[in-house]
Amino acid sequence: MLANQIIRIRTSCLGAALVFMSLTAGSQDLHFSQFFEAPLLRNPSLAGIFTGDYRVQGVYRDQWNSVTDGYRTGSFNAEYKMPVGSGNDFITTGLQVLYDKAGTVALTTSEFLPALNYHKSLNGEKTMYLSMGFMAGIVEKMIDRSKITTNNQFDGLAYNPSLPDGETFPTPNIKYFDGSFGMSFNTTFGAEQANSLYFGAAYHHFNRPKNSFYQDASELNPKYVLSGGIKLNLDDDSYFTIQADYSKQGTFTETIGGVMYSMKVGEGEAPPYVLSLGTYLRWGDAIIPVIKVEMNKLAIALSYDVNVSQLRTVSEGRGGVELSISYIGFLDRESSSKYKVLCPHF
Repeated sequence: MLANQIIRIRTSCLGAALVFMSLTAGSQDLHFSQFFEAPLLRNPSLAGIFTGDYRVQGVYRDQWNSVTDGYRTGSFNAEYKMPVGSGNDFITTGLQVLYDKAGTVALTTSEFLPALNYHKSLNGEKTMYLSMGFMAGIVEKMIDRSKITTNNQFDGLAYNPSLPDGETFPTPNIKYFDGSFGMSFNTTFGAEQANSLYFGAAYHHFNRPKNSFYQDASELNPKYVLSGGIKLNLDDDSYFTIQADYSKQGTFTETIGGVMYSMKVGEGEAPPYVLSLGTYLRWGDAIIPVIKVEMNKLAIALSYDVNVSQLRTVSEGRGGVELSISYIGFLDRESSSKYKVLCPHF
């Protein structure tokens, strides 16, 4: 009996913490453990760094539902790449859509962000590009006022929903314009240029939008993100991929990184399947095992956060599960990157 009461108390405390974070309109940006499957959220200049003419990606995350009203987050991005001029330059247009529903008060965030990225070739003999990207659009946040409970609704004996909650924000719905930009560098190296690397930096919320439900002067803190990755071939059929991000937003910092081992499965010079296994670490928060299967143009990845933060006692080590799907293809056109010797890829 006592153990059950303790669990209920801990669960209530965690739920209260999630509600508080919701009411503060999100001091920290939404993020994914499979950050490498949401490139535009990392840095708009990472759009188009793939071998193909177009890419469509989706990521879904479900977190904390084992202990309270949790977070459900979905990301969708699409990119279209084409050559520019008579050289080896490229331009990529893209779209980032994000949806999130969080906590007891059902804080809902929707983002619609078009993106544009220019890739400047720096070498006429091998892949080497400097890219600059820009992304901007509309963000909407909503909250369910009927689900808010406060101390004002305690009448001395019990919770009384007929009492006013004491909150003074005028509207449960806010909209604002948001923007980000970044730069990145990518190249190939080694024998037959079989290895590749990239690194970049991004500045998000450069316009410091106001995002308070109270319509006060509160501004969304800008976020700085440093990203990098390297792919190293072991032989014709296997390779390692190492990727990491460091981000800082206000007083919050986050470091996440890890390694994947990939093995081609099947016969022929271009086997139809690639199986990847790896582990990532969100420093001070979670260990994240990942499995990914690539089938020609389609890739599916599954990951799970094993919580190692101070909340691990309440969550019993359970964090968030993520599922991602990616599709990369070529178009049947004369200017397709399929027929060019040089194209940015990773």
